[in-house]
Amino acid sequence: METYTLLRQFADSWMLLVLFAFFVGVVIWVFRPGAGKSYENPANIPFRHEDKPAPARGADAKEA
Repeated sequence: METYTLLRQFADSWMLLVLFAFFVGVVIWVFRPGAGKSYENPANIPFRHEDKPAPARGADAKEA
């Protein structure tokens, strides 16, 4: 059996199941109870500085 044929059969059967199981695992991990607290801060990043720009950082900001 050629290597390509062997790898193609593996990818069509078992690898599909492995990747599907990985996908389901990631979805369960994200939507698990208690995960909302850890994702609350990153979810609000775009809304942190609605009224004014973020303060400048670094040495140049201290001098200005």
